Amino acid sequence: MFGIALKSVAAGIILAHNYPSSNLRPSEQDLIITKKLIEAGKPLDLQILDHLISTKHNYLSFGDEGLFIALL
Repeated sequence: MFGIALKSVAAGIILAHNYPSSNLRPSEQDLIITKKLIEAGKPLDLQILDHLISTKHNYLSFGDEGLFIALL
């Protein structure tokens, strides 16, 4: 993921994954991996801009929900 972003000269990355259920609540693992990826991007000067979780009918944005502030 970071390799492709660096080759593309990207300034940031938006993470996204889907949940097969309709539950949009981020799991503890979602929060942990998001924090790890935020930290991993810093020395590369790649900012994680958002993390999206999608279901068949809806989505959750970490940015919209203020979850990034808690992870920084």
